[in-house]
Amino acid sequence: MFTSVLMIEKALTSADVEFVTTLHGDEQVAFHVLLQPRGDQADRLLRAIDDIALGELDDAVREGGTPEGEEARSVGQQALDVSLQALRSAGSRAEGRLVEDHPLDALKSLVGEVGADEVIVLTDPHYVEEFFHRDWASRARHKVGVPVLKLFSHSKA
Repeated sequence: MFTSVLMIEKALTSADVEFVTTLHGDEQVAFHVLLQPRGDQADRLLRAIDDIALGELDDAVREGGTPEGEEARSVGQQALDVSLQALRSAGSRAEGRLVEDHPLDALKSLVGEVGADEVIVLTDPHYVEEFFHRDWASRARHKVGVPVLKLFSHSKA
């Protein structure tokens, strides 16, 4: 069985689930999902800049209302539960956990713990972070010791 660690930031859409579960053809895949709830003020600013770059001005204005702290963890847990159920319904094995601090450390640890064959980072575009190679996928490539595939979410959850 092929083992993938899947890093996400929001609930998977049905298109995302279909995409990641068909990447390896008929080979059975076990997913270990890491979801980091929305971050702090600096993350909010970067998300707003990304929204503006995408021409989504209404989304940029709403970034101030994004859940933080305990509320973000609750929303994150719901997103994780929905994603795991969707992966299982598609016929894959799936388990997961929330990551609150140091997502790349958690990623590296999980890759070693489960003997992962690959890491898939599935997020919305983050132009500022990507430009400076500070996004999860760019930083993970130097840390985890397995191939890292960067994919963009197909649509908003």
